[in-house]
Amino acid sequence: MAKWLFKSEPDVWGWDAQVAKGDAGEQWDGVRNYQARNNMRAMKVGDRGFFYHSRTGLEIVGIIEVCAAAHQDSTTDDDRWDCVDIKAVRPFVKPVSLAQIKADPRLENMALVKSSRLSVQPVTDEEWEIVCALGATKP
Repeated sequence: MAKWLFKSEPDVWGWDAQVAKGDAGEQWDGVRNYQARNNMRAMKVGDRGFFYHSRTGLEIVGIIEVCAAAHQDSTTDDDRWDCVDIKAVRPFVKPVSLAQIKADPRLENMALVKSSRLSVQPVTDEEWEIVCALGATKP
């Protein structure tokens, strides 16, 4: 099972909004970056991801699960853009800040550090375990 990180501005779509969608989840739409789109195309139902508050907060606040594989993004008629559906799994006991991640030498190669602008990015199994431990959250 692959791991991912999804970035969203909390004032546009935050963790509470994601949780409110329940098990039905919500499509992760509006992504207009080819690399992020390709990451979503690689996802499988059941893959897990971190939910990251960008711009304000700058922290991982929860774990999500992909509940529908890549499909046409309903916010555009342009067939180049796909999205997946995600649902909330659990919040982080302690949110993990970008500053914490950058300060941890074990995470120096994490995409969040190296490709900070990418809105949907891969997370290695080792990074997943470290971040979950930092957040006192069951992986």
